[in-house]
Amino acid sequence: MPEWLLLIPQRLLHSVEIEFTRYLVGAAGVALLYWLVRGIIEHRRIQPRRATTADRWREFRQSVETICVFAVVNLLTFALIRAGLIPINRGAPDLPILVAQIVVMVVLHDAWFYWMHRTLHHRMLFRATHAAHHRSRTPTSWAAYSFAPGEAVAESIYIPIMFLAISWVAPIQPWSVFIFLGHQIARNAIGHSGFELAWPGFTRSWLTGWLTTTTHHDLHHTEGRYNFGLYFTWWDRLMGTEHPRYHERFEGVVRRQRDAAVAAA
Repeated sequence: MPEWLLLIPQRLLHSVEIEFTRYLVGAAGVALLYWLVRGIIEHRRIQPRRATTADRWREFRQSVETICVFAVVNLLTFALIRAGLIPINRGAPDLPILVAQIVVMVVLHDAWFYWMHRTLHHRMLFRATHAAHHRSRTPTSWAAYSFAPGEAVAESIYIPIMFLAISWVAPIQPWSVFIFLGHQIARNAIGHSGFELAWPGFTRSWLTGWLTTTTHHDLHHTEGRYNFGLYFTWWDRLMGTEHPRYHERFEGVVRRQRDAAVAAA
């Protein structure tokens, strides 16, 4: 039996362990942190409705299924690396290349996500793919990976494609992958957290307005037709898919008086 065939179960299990650990650190980490400071941030809750325990368990179960799909897709990345098609830098990190790769990975991922996301909203695909994620009308950080199998493939297949493209310019820096994946799960978990912690004026400032907020993605879960971006607002603004009342809704949350909101809760 070929050696690479024997490595498949080992690589599959290792990938599940890594993906599950990353998910738990992101989803559980944000959930725990926000629970610890709940008295301070309650007035920043975006929706009056609260997710139920059943909602959270559903999000967790679907996320575990997604992790298994991610692990299978990751075998393609492993195969491409083993075949020498994705060269990896095994030496000391090259800082300029490291930083450049992180920036490129994030920008490419945002573009991939926007167009993949809009495609899955097509009426011929939505029910079979993206509808499972939209069962979270009031999402929590546990919804970060709450996808149907079809969407899980669409979400993860960009990794080997992106690595192939980037490695044509320079070997992949392992630290760039680690930082990119950490950033991805952190932004994903925060984006589904249900609390807006940014400051007033954030969405209109030239310094920060190009970054998505939790309100940005929360509006997508409640109204569906807008706000398809992941990290940046560029594509939504360019394509006319930003929610027409996004800034108003955002300011309505961040300018809410703390004492009144806590009393209402």
